Amino acid sequence: MHISFQVDTEQGSRQLETDIHTLIVAGWAGRDHAAIEHHIEELAALGISRPSAVPLYYRIASNQLTQASQVQVVGPDSSGEVETFVFAADGELYVSIASDHTDRKLEAHSVALSKQACVKPVASSAWRLADVADYWDELVIRSYIEENGEQLLYQEGALASLRTPQDLIAGYANGAAILADGSGMTCGTVAAIGGIRPSHSFTMELFDPRRQRMLRHHYTVEVLPEVA
Repeated sequence: MHISFQVDTEQGSRQLETDIHTLIVAGWAGRDHAAIEHHIEELAALGISRPSAVPLYYRIASNQLTQASQVQVVGPDSSGEVETFVFAADGELYVSIASDHTDRKLEAHSVALSKQACVKPVASSAWRLADVADYWDELVIRSYIEENGEQLLYQEGALASLRTPQDLIAGYANGAAILADGSGMTCGTVAAIGGIRPSHSFTMELFDPRRQRMLRHHYTVEVLPEVA
């Protein structure tokens, strides 16, 4: 999947064109094991099976990655969740943001299939991972949804609550410190404020408090009829 990013650095901005052929969603990526277990039990009560490992790496078809401002889904039961998106190009790691948009109804049957059923929106801007690695835990991800004509804060949390990209990459790549060129990984999310629910509008952000800058992406959702 060919995607393009504007990469912002202290030296200025440049355009990065790259092809992603390996797309990974890292699930159960929190650092607090007790909180993960609590969430597993909550989902089990809804009929969603326990993960076979923590963290768990879901391979997603790379053509599911999109930078479009509108996406289409089948049925009304999907929702977005903001995650950092770490990808490798020309031997270097970069960070952007993506939404692990997921069909929640299908999730009760198969988490892997529910993730594959929906496209994964990704922003069109990025930073060099090396530029933020030293204070990664201070970065904040957040998202907003629209309800009853109002924009509401849906998720917000510092990355200190999640495993680092280096940890997740090592778990996926058998100890390797970097992803292979053409690989991209979403790196976990934070809890939804007020519970997981769908919205036709989803805005996601990655905020850098030290440099007072932000990566941001907005997309809308068109629901296609679920025909039996």
